[in-house]
Amino acid sequence: MRRSLKSALESSWIILKLVIPIYILADILYFYNTLSYVTFLIEPFTSLLGLPPEASMAIISGIFLNLYAAIAFAAPLDLTPYQWSILAIYLGVCHSLLVEGVIMKKIGISHRYSYSLRFFSALAIAYITTLLPMEWFSGTLTEGGFVKQTYTTLAELLVGSLESAVVLSAQIVVLITLLIFVMDFIKSRAFMQGSHKNVSAPFSLITGIFLGITYGAGVLIKETDGLTKYEIFYIGTFLMICHAIIEDTLLFVIFGADFSMVVAIRVVSATVLSYLLLVVYRRKEGEELQMAGN
Repeated sequence: MRRSLKSALESSWIILKLVIPIYILADILYFYNTLSYVTFLIEPFTSLLGLPPEASMAIISGIFLNLYAAIAFAAPLDLTPYQWSILAIYLGVCHSLLVEGVIMKKIGISHRYSYSLRFFSALAIAYITTLLPMEWFSGTLTEGGFVKQTYTTLAELLVGSLESAVVLSAQIVVLITLLIFVMDFIKSRAFMQGSHKNVSAPFSLITGIFLGITYGAGVLIKETDGLTKYEIFYIGTFLMICHAIIEDTLLFVIFGADFSMVVAIRVVSATVLSYLLLVVYRRKEGEELQMAGN
């Protein structure tokens, strides 16, 4: 128990050092509406995805900040369930890149790969979604389902943001600690030791799918030495496309996105893309080893 607690706190501390400062930075960027100056970069993609130009602010906020900021900008738009589903798929894959990119770096996934994968795979998956029949998507629109915290002064923002970051930090520490205790308990059982099976990879994958990259990476950071580079690559790739599948999707369902379609598309896309990219990764590494041998 002492060893598990130490590992959990070490993993949590690594995550907290990344989350807290970037969380506060995101709130400051939102407060000053800084990202509005670069929305023109996204507008060509909104038309490609069948979204109104005004959705570019939601997308750019989601990419650099978080889903809550994105929804705050998208909520006033008169989007159909079909459009909300497309937005949910794109931002479900490509959001909070500053925080989650740094976290993925800690487990061995480069910034260039993580940022490129999430931006372009999100665009490709969302575009393919636009080719599906609109009749496949349905949802129940509700009013007043989301309220974004607003501040009147920078000092008020810093206090509120710090409080929110502390609450999030406490949740991270508690949840990662519980997850690592559970994983260590399972690994310590005689039937697991006898069969020589490693539960780290599937446990990290399941954690990330349902709870998100932050928690999944928290488990992965502890177990990196026990996983092969191929497992880390596959899990990292899968989670960047498909993570926090329930919570993130429900944020968009409030406004009309189709829950079952969004989840199904993200899971299938993550499975297919992760497998294909792993094959490419293995082949590329094999060719490099062969060239080095020659």
